[in-house]
Amino acid sequence: MNIKNTTTRKTLAKNVKLCKTWISQSKGLLFKTKTEPLIFIFKKEKKISLHMFFVFCSIDLIFLDKNKKMIEIKEDLKPFQVYFSKQKAQYLLELPQGTIKASESKLGHIVSFK
Repeated sequence: MNIKNTTTRKTLAKNVKLCKTWISQSKGLLFKTKTEPLIFIFKKEKKISLHMFFVFCSIDLIFLDKNKKMIEIKEDLKPFQVYFSKQKAQYLLELPQGTIKASESKLGHIVSFK
């Protein structure tokens, strides 16, 4: 699956792994030394908490509402940190560090998955 910022027309990530199940969402990037782009899909919008325990690379986070609009952005989340979303989101993108800046992504931009 590929992810694109349709507002800027820039690709955010290619070959993205889908995390829909509780197990895949719990595993995420655990014990990874290289960032593999992930998309987490939740059944409904909710506040999301995540940890970077045993994740050995920094990542960028993009939280999307049910319409795939960027509602919260966190750049450069470091290993062994914890993060709690401030907004309710239905989708979470975990992307390589620097993706947000390179794609010029901003709050309010729309994302598409293919």
